[in-house]
Amino acid sequence: MDKTDIRAAAVAGYFYPADPDKLASMIASFLSGVEEEPQPVRAVIAPHAGLVYSGQCAAHVFARVSIPPVVVILAPNHTGMGSAPGGASVWAQGAFETPLGRVAVAEEFARELEARCPLVAHDPQAHRDEHAVEIELPFLATLAPESAIVPIVISFDDWQRAKTLADALAGLIAEWPEDVLLVASSDMTHFEPADRAAQKDRIALAAVERLDAEELLNACRREQITMCGRAPAAAVVEAARQLGATRAEVVDYRHSGWVTGDNSSVVAYAGVTIA
Repeated sequence: MDKTDIRAAAVAGYFYPADPDKLASMIASFLSGVEEEPQPVRAVIAPHAGLVYSGQCAAHVFARVSIPPVVVILAPNHTGMGSAPGGASVWAQGAFETPLGRVAVAEEFARELEARCPLVAHDPQAHRDEHAVEIELPFLATLAPESAIVPIVISFDDWQRAKTLADALAGLIAEWPEDVLLVASSDMTHFEPADRAAQKDRIALAAVERLDAEELLNACRREQITMCGRAPAAAVVEAARQLGATRAEVVDYRHSGWVTGDNSSVVAYAGVTIA
């Protein structure tokens, strides 16, 4: 494997501990707070903030699901970097480095998706400093170290392109010989009072619960809901619906004020399973 195919951890020591023992202990602590047995699901939505804020919410998602051999992670492009013409940047080969070891890329799936969907292109630059895929990996490395990922960061939020990507994902997954889990990496409302954030997020999450991906994007625009991964979530919800999902369940909701004690301006987090 060429060293240029290894995506180095960008936010270790910042969003989560860089020390492997400290990170493993943190993840174990989060997972110990979830009593439900893992079940197969089509898709999930999980947050991507610093683990001290959002890790317990993410644990409520990942501890509940059976993680299959391939995990497709759709995340927003926070940095604005990258050059994928269609706005969906995949890291299509190699592995992601984490303090808990390397997480391999599902190269065959990534290349097939790239061939099927004109929006998707191998675009390492978009991933170099992006945290929204990376923050999910300690959970996957802990719970399913043999699983491989298809990491995609998205720089659009319109329904037409979200639907195009969802169609391609659903078609490919339906034919794939292994089980595939879809993950949308997203936080919810940003930097509003906790009660106002909860009001807005209830609107967005109601659309998710109805598996109405187009309405999710419409609601975020109409209600000015600053859900950063709204397009990843819309694509994942729509692909899961096409693959036969019939229900979405919000398994956890919290905000940064639970940690800081300051409810005047929070970032909110939701965990959702879709089966």
